Amino acid sequence: METNQYFEVTYLDTDCGRIRTETFDDAAAAERFASRRVAGEDGWVIIDAVPNVERRKAA
Repeated sequence: METNQYFEVTYLDTDCGRIRTETFDDAAAAERFASRRVAGEDGWVIIDAVPNVERRKAA
């Protein structure tokens, strides 16, 4: 099944204090990853559905 979107998971990596982003093709995989990344009371995760946009090729 081809979809017209992908999912970006943006989260706080509590090990190093950096904000990171991972991409996934399906919502279930993004949800599983997000649930593993939330740690402690300072952890947070945002899941965004991003539309695939076909880019025009340069001439």
